[in-house]
Amino acid sequence: MTSSQKTESFFWAKTYVHLAAGLVISSIFLLLVMIFIFAGPALFDQGHRSIFTWQWNPYQGQFGILPMLMGSMILSVSALLLALPLAISLCSLLLTAPRRLSARLIHMVIRFMTAIPTVVYAFAGVLLLTPLVRFSFGGSGLSWLTATFVLVLLILPTMVLVLNSGLKPKLDDLCPQGLAMGLDRLDLLWFFVFPHTKKTFLAAGLLGFGRAVGDTLIPLMLAGNAPQVPMDLGQSLRTLSAHMALVTANEVGGAAYSSLFMAGALLLGISALVSLISRALVTS
Repeated sequence: MTSSQKTESFFWAKTYVHLAAGLVISSIFLLLVMIFIFAGPALFDQGHRSIFTWQWNPYQGQFGILPMLMGSMILSVSALLLALPLAISLCSLLLTAPRRLSARLIHMVIRFMTAIPTVVYAFAGVLLLTPLVRFSFGGSGLSWLTATFVLVLLILPTMVLVLNSGLKPKLDDLCPQGLAMGLDRLDLLWFFVFPHTKKTFLAAGLLGFGRAVGDTLIPLMLAGNAPQVPMDLGQSLRTLSAHMALVTANEVGGAAYSSLFMAGALLLGISALVSLISRALVTS
């Protein structure tokens, strides 16, 4: 290939990259504009109450989405609080006994879990977990607790893999000197790696939270979808993503339909904030 041909190929490759980047940026900008244009009537229309209230009752002109916002937050945080200790424990096992058969088997299962569709987790929860929760706590079994358990299974593989990729290089660097001093891999991990990897823990937690807050099928199929703030784990709740799926299937136009776009804007804002913080932490 001659020099002029290389220059021409580089020009077309550079043009293609710029066009692709411009297309992506334009699509995101148009998406944001569309969301805020359609959410405008819900914000500025004086014919119905503000959407930032605690009551959702379309038949009485009440379109408050705060119960759904609260439902998304408490469900995601509760799943994160359960998943983070499990992820740290599993990651510790993978790092301290990498050649043990149980560790290799767990690693294979963790990787396999990342490929399971969300709807499979949700169906397994409906068939296997819901009867158990119904027997233990009464009610229908579709509750905050049921959705939390299944969300833990969903976000756990992501958190384990993020922790493993962040902690393994540090532990491997310390092993030659540490093992020569009589310490084992668990000592090195616990006393020397963990105290200096707070950003890795935070990044894993934020990625798990982002995955939980953006999921739709598990809350839709397992949380009961009552537009309320639950007072205990046996009560139902509705998340923003499940609320959007439910109302979209039944409403076209009107105040309820407009409120969906504000719910989408809130969900997009939370996901974008979590993604930016996680990216900044991982990069630093």
